[in-house]
Amino acid sequence: MIIRASLNAALGALLLVSVGARSALAQHLPDLVTTDVLRVCSDPGNMPFSERKGGGFENKIAEIIADELKVKLRYYWLTQGPGFVRNTLGTGLCDLIIGTSGGDIIQPTNPYYRSAYTLVTRRGEFAGVTTLDDPKLKGKQIGLIAGTPPANRLGELGMINDTHSYTAYAFGPDRKFQTVAAEIIADLAAKKLDVAILWGPSAGWLAKQSGVEMDVTPLLKEPDRPPMAFRVSMGVRLNENDWKRSLNTALRKRKTDIEKVLRDFQVPLLEEEENKPLQSSNE
Repeated sequence: MIIRASLNAALGALLLVSVGARSALAQHLPDLVTTDVLRVCSDPGNMPFSERKGGGFENKIAEIIADELKVKLRYYWLTQGPGFVRNTLGTGLCDLIIGTSGGDIIQPTNPYYRSAYTLVTRRGEFAGVTTLDDPKLKGKQIGLIAGTPPANRLGELGMINDTHSYTAYAFGPDRKFQTVAAEIIADLAAKKLDVAILWGPSAGWLAKQSGVEMDVTPLLKEPDRPPMAFRVSMGVRLNENDWKRSLNTALRKRKTDIEKVLRDFQVPLLEEEENKPLQSSNE
Protein backbone atom coordinates (compact mmCIF):
# COMPACT_ATOMS: atom_id res chain seq x y z
CA MET A 1 0.00 0.00 0.00
CA ILE A 2 1.47 3.32 -1.12
CA ILE A 3 0.16 5.33 1.83
CA ARG A 4 2.31 3.27 4.22
CA ALA A 5 5.49 3.63 2.19
CA SER A 6 7.04 6.22 4.51
CA LEU A 7 4.23 5.96 6.80
CA ASN A 8 3.95 1.33 4.87
CA ALA A 9 -0.69 -0.80 0.66
CA ALA A 10 -6.76 -2.67 -4.08
CA LEU A 11 -14.68 -3.39 -11.44
CA GLY A 12 -18.43 -3.80 -12.12
CA ALA A 13 -20.41 -2.41 -14.95
CA LEU A 14 -17.68 -4.40 -16.40
CA LEU A 15 -18.52 -7.29 -14.18
CA LEU A 16 -18.72 -9.83 -16.79
CA VAL A 17 -20.79 -12.91 -16.94
CA SER A 18 -20.08 -13.87 -20.50
CA VAL A 19 -17.35 -13.79 -23.08
CA GLY A 20 -19.57 -11.50 -25.14
CA ALA A 21 -19.67 -8.98 -22.31
CA ARG A 22 -15.88 -9.00 -22.07
CA SER A 23 -15.57 -8.40 -25.81
CA ALA A 24 -17.84 -5.38 -25.57
CA LEU A 25 -15.88 -4.09 -22.61
CA ALA A 26 -12.60 -4.35 -24.46
CA GLN A 27 -13.86 -1.79 -26.97
CA HIS A 28 -14.23 0.84 -24.25
CA LEU A 29 -11.20 0.33 -22.01
CA PRO A 30 -7.75 1.71 -22.81
CA ASP A 31 -5.61 -0.70 -24.79
CA LEU A 32 -3.19 -1.12 -21.90
CA VAL A 33 -5.77 -2.70 -19.57
CA THR A 34 -6.04 -6.47 -19.82
CA THR A 35 -9.69 -7.54 -19.83
CA ASP A 36 -9.42 -11.29 -19.21
CA VAL A 37 -7.01 -11.18 -16.24
CA LEU A 38 -6.82 -8.88 -13.23
CA ARG A 39 -3.15 -7.91 -13.17
CA VAL A 40 -2.13 -6.60 -9.74
CA CYS A 41 1.26 -5.24 -8.76
CA SER A 42 2.08 -5.89 -5.12
CA ASP A 43 4.84 -6.32 -2.55
CA PRO A 44 5.77 -10.01 -1.97
CA GLY A 45 6.68 -9.42 1.69
CA ASN A 46 4.69 -6.67 3.35
CA MET A 47 2.32 -8.23 5.86
CA PRO A 48 -0.40 -7.62 6.82
CA PHE A 49 -0.95 -5.93 3.46
CA SER A 50 0.45 -8.46 1.00
CA GLU A 51 2.71 -11.45 0.57
CA ARG A 52 3.58 -13.88 -2.19
CA LYS A 53 1.53 -16.64 -0.52
CA GLY A 54 -1.57 -14.46 -0.73
CA GLY A 55 -2.08 -14.10 3.02
CA GLY A 56 -2.41 -10.32 3.26
CA PHE A 57 -5.64 -8.35 3.39
CA GLU A 58 -4.85 -6.63 0.10
CA ASN A 59 -4.44 -10.10 -1.44
CA LYS A 60 -7.87 -11.07 -0.10
CA ILE A 61 -9.41 -7.89 -1.50
CA ALA A 62 -7.79 -8.50 -4.90
CA GLU A 63 -9.43 -11.94 -4.88
CA ILE A 64 -12.81 -10.31 -4.22
CA ILE A 65 -12.37 -7.92 -7.13
CA ALA A 66 -11.24 -10.70 -9.48
CA ASP A 67 -14.25 -12.75 -8.43
CA GLU A 68 -16.56 -9.83 -9.16
CA LEU A 69 -14.98 -9.37 -12.58
CA LYS A 70 -15.17 -13.10 -13.27
CA VAL A 71 -11.49 -13.12 -14.29
CA LYS A 72 -8.31 -14.78 -13.07
CA LEU A 73 -5.92 -12.97 -10.74
CA ARG A 74 -2.28 -12.51 -11.66
CA TYR A 75 0.45 -10.79 -9.63
CA TYR A 76 3.61 -8.95 -10.56
CA TRP A 77 5.80 -8.68 -7.48
CA LEU A 78 8.04 -5.78 -6.56
CA THR A 79 9.23 -4.64 -3.13
CA GLN A 80 7.67 -1.31 -2.20
CA GLY A 81 9.98 1.64 -2.19
CA PRO A 82 11.00 4.56 -4.40
CA GLY A 83 9.91 3.92 -7.98
CA PHE A 84 7.30 1.29 -7.12
CA VAL A 85 4.48 2.95 -9.09
CA ARG A 86 6.72 3.99 -11.97
CA ASN A 87 8.05 0.46 -12.37
CA THR A 88 4.66 -1.27 -12.10
CA LEU A 89 1.68 0.70 -13.37
CA GLY A 90 4.01 2.99 -15.26
CA THR A 91 5.54 0.21 -17.32
CA GLY A 92 2.26 -1.60 -17.97
CA LEU A 93 3.16 -4.68 -15.94
CA CYS A 94 -0.12 -4.44 -14.09
CA ASP A 95 -3.44 -2.61 -14.25
CA LEU A 96 -4.08 -2.13 -10.54
CA ILE A 97 -2.47 -1.37 -7.19
CA ILE A 98 -4.76 -2.38 -4.33
CA GLY A 99 -3.83 0.29 -1.77
CA THR A 100 -2.85 3.92 -2.45
CA SER A 101 -3.68 7.48 -1.55
CA GLY A 102 -2.97 8.72 -5.08
CA GLY A 103 -0.06 10.72 -6.43
CA ASP A 104 1.33 12.50 -9.46
CA ILE A 105 1.44 9.43 -11.70
CA ILE A 106 -1.43 7.42 -10.25
CA GLN A 107 -5.19 7.91 -10.39
CA PRO A 108 -7.14 6.76 -7.32
CA THR A 109 -10.50 5.06 -7.38
CA ASN A 110 -13.12 6.01 -4.86
CA PRO A 111 -11.74 5.21 -1.39
CA TYR A 112 -12.73 1.85 0.01
CA TYR A 113 -11.72 2.51 3.60
CA ARG A 114 -10.48 5.23 5.90
CA SER A 115 -8.13 4.67 8.81
CA ALA A 116 -5.74 6.50 11.11
CA TYR A 117 -2.38 6.39 12.81
CA THR A 118 -2.50 4.66 16.16
CA LEU A 119 -0.85 4.68 19.55
CA VAL A 120 0.33 1.14 20.39
CA THR A 121 1.20 0.24 23.98
CA ARG A 122 1.58 -2.84 26.12
CA ARG A 123 -1.81 -3.72 27.57
CA GLY A 124 -2.89 -1.36 30.35
CA GLU A 125 0.35 0.62 30.66
CA PHE A 126 -1.06 3.85 29.22
CA ALA A 127 -4.75 3.43 29.92
CA GLY A 128 -6.76 6.50 28.96
CA VAL A 129 -4.07 8.07 26.78
CA THR A 130 -5.68 9.09 23.48
CA THR A 131 -3.62 12.11 22.37
CA LEU A 132 0.06 12.74 21.72
CA ASP A 133 0.15 15.76 24.04
CA ASP A 134 -0.84 13.65 27.05
CA PRO A 135 1.65 14.32 29.89
CA LYS A 136 2.01 10.56 30.46
CA LEU A 137 4.00 10.34 27.21
CA LYS A 138 6.58 12.93 28.21
CA GLY A 139 10.03 11.40 28.54
CA LYS A 140 8.92 8.01 27.23
CA GLN A 141 10.70 6.12 24.47
CA ILE A 142 8.45 6.43 21.42
CA GLY A 143 9.09 4.39 18.29
CA LEU A 144 7.84 5.54 14.89
CA ILE A 145 8.80 5.63 11.21
CA ALA A 146 10.79 8.71 10.23
CA GLY A 147 9.00 11.22 8.05
CA THR A 148 5.47 10.15 8.96
CA PRO A 149 2.84 12.63 10.24
CA PRO A 150 3.21 11.58 13.89
CA ALA A 151 6.90 12.49 13.73
CA ASN A 152 5.94 16.01 12.64
CA ARG A 153 3.35 16.25 15.37
CA LEU A 154 5.81 15.19 18.09
CA GLY A 155 8.24 17.80 16.76
CA GLU A 156 5.56 20.46 17.20
CA LEU A 157 5.05 19.25 20.78
CA GLY A 158 8.77 19.48 21.57
CA MET A 159 8.99 15.71 22.07
CA ILE A 160 11.42 14.89 19.30
CA ASN A 161 14.11 13.90 21.80
CA ASP A 162 11.79 11.20 23.11
CA THR A 163 11.44 9.52 19.73
CA HIS A 164 13.31 6.61 18.24
CA SER A 165 12.93 7.07 14.49
CA TYR A 166 13.14 4.03 12.24
CA THR A 167 14.01 4.52 8.58
CA ALA A 168 11.59 3.14 6.00
CA TYR A 169 13.09 0.66 3.51
CA ALA A 170 16.24 0.37 5.64
CA PHE A 171 16.54 -3.40 5.49
CA GLY A 172 19.46 -5.29 4.01
CA PRO A 173 19.80 -8.94 3.00
CA ASP A 174 20.31 -10.02 6.64
CA ARG A 175 17.21 -8.30 7.94
CA LYS A 176 15.39 -9.93 10.87
CA PHE A 177 11.97 -8.45 10.18
CA GLN A 178 9.82 -8.33 7.09
CA THR A 179 8.95 -4.64 7.57
CA VAL A 180 10.05 -1.66 9.64
CA ALA A 181 6.66 -1.64 11.37
CA ALA A 182 7.22 -5.25 12.43
CA GLU A 183 10.59 -4.30 13.91
CA ILE A 184 8.98 -1.47 15.90
CA ILE A 185 6.31 -3.76 17.33
CA ALA A 186 8.97 -6.34 18.22
CA ASP A 187 10.95 -3.66 20.09
CA LEU A 188 7.79 -2.61 21.92
CA ALA A 189 7.10 -6.21 22.91
CA ALA A 190 10.70 -6.54 24.14
CA LYS A 191 10.34 -3.34 26.21
CA LYS A 192 12.98 -1.50 24.21
CA LEU A 193 10.23 1.07 23.60
CA ASP A 194 7.46 2.38 25.82
CA VAL A 195 5.13 3.35 22.98
CA ALA A 196 4.85 2.90 19.23
CA ILE A 197 2.99 5.13 16.77
CA LEU A 198 2.11 3.35 13.54
CA TRP A 199 -0.33 3.43 10.64
CA GLY A 200 -3.40 1.61 11.94
CA PRO A 201 -3.81 -1.02 9.20
CA SER A 202 -0.39 -2.46 10.03
CA ALA A 203 -0.49 -1.79 13.78
CA GLY A 204 -3.58 -3.82 14.63
CA TRP A 205 -2.46 -7.04 12.97
CA LEU A 206 1.18 -6.78 14.05
CA ALA A 207 0.18 -6.11 17.66
CA LYS A 208 -2.00 -9.21 17.67
CA GLN A 209 0.83 -11.30 16.20
CA SER A 210 3.44 -10.02 18.67
CA GLY A 211 2.76 -12.54 21.46
CA VAL A 212 2.34 -9.67 23.94
CA GLU A 213 -1.06 -8.21 24.78
CA MET A 214 -1.25 -4.67 23.41
CA ASP A 215 -3.66 -1.76 23.18
CA VAL A 216 -4.07 -0.11 19.78
CA THR A 217 -5.67 3.34 20.07
CA PRO A 218 -6.49 5.36 16.92
CA LEU A 219 -5.34 8.98 17.18
CA LEU A 220 -8.68 10.66 16.56
CA LYS A 221 -8.25 13.87 18.56
CA GLU A 222 -5.14 15.39 16.98
CA PRO A 223 -5.23 18.68 15.04
CA ASP A 224 -6.08 18.48 11.34
CA ARG A 225 -2.49 19.30 10.42
CA PRO A 226 -0.51 17.18 10.13
CA PRO A 227 -3.32 14.76 9.23
CA MET A 228 -3.48 11.47 11.10
CA ALA A 229 -6.40 9.93 9.16
CA PHE A 230 -6.33 8.98 5.48
CA ARG A 231 -8.61 7.49 2.85
CA VAL A 232 -7.29 4.48 0.96
CA SER A 233 -8.15 3.78 -2.67
CA MET A 234 -7.05 1.49 -5.45
CA GLY A 235 -4.68 2.95 -8.03
CA VAL A 236 -4.82 2.92 -11.83
CA ARG A 237 -2.98 4.80 -14.54
CA LEU A 238 -3.87 8.39 -15.35
CA ASN A 239 -6.64 8.87 -17.92
CA GLU A 240 -7.98 5.31 -17.53
CA ASN A 241 -11.36 6.66 -16.52
CA ASP A 242 -13.51 3.79 -17.81
CA TRP A 243 -11.37 1.33 -15.88
CA LYS A 244 -11.64 3.46 -12.76
CA ARG A 245 -15.44 3.66 -13.05
CA SER A 246 -15.60 -0.11 -13.40
CA LEU A 247 -13.53 -0.54 -10.26
CA ASN A 248 -15.73 1.95 -8.41
CA THR A 249 -18.78 -0.13 -9.33
CA ALA A 250 -17.14 -3.30 -8.02
CA LEU A 251 -16.02 -1.60 -4.81
CA ARG A 252 -19.57 -0.47 -4.19
CA LYS A 253 -21.08 -3.89 -4.92
CA ARG A 254 -18.59 -5.78 -2.74
CA LYS A 255 -18.34 -3.22 0.06
CA THR A 256 -19.57 -5.61 2.74
CA ASP A 257 -17.13 -8.36 1.72
CA ILE A 258 -14.21 -5.94 1.71
CA GLU A 259 -15.13 -4.51 5.09
CA LYS A 260 -15.21 -8.01 6.57
CA VAL A 261 -11.67 -8.68 5.34
CA LEU A 262 -10.43 -5.42 6.85
CA ARG A 263 -12.04 -6.17 10.20
CA ASP A 264 -10.64 -9.70 10.18
CA PHE A 265 -7.18 -8.11 9.95
CA GLN A 266 -7.86 -5.68 12.83
CA VAL A 267 -7.78 -2.60 10.59
CA PRO A 268 -9.17 0.40 12.55
CA LEU A 269 -11.95 1.69 10.30
CA LEU A 270 -13.27 5.25 10.51
CA GLU A 271 -16.42 6.97 9.29
CA GLU A 272 -16.00 8.59 5.89
CA GLU A 273 -16.06 12.17 7.18
CA GLU A 274 -15.83 12.05 10.97
CA ASN A 275 -13.00 10.86 13.17
CA LYS A 276 -14.99 8.18 14.89
CA PRO A 277 -14.97 4.39 14.52
CA LEU A 278 -17.03 2.96 11.68
CA GLN A 279 -19.92 0.88 12.89
CA SER A 280 -19.98 -2.62 11.47
CA SER A 281 -22.33 -3.03 8.51
CA ASN A 282 -23.75 -6.02 10.43
CA GLU A 283 -24.78 -3.88 13.36
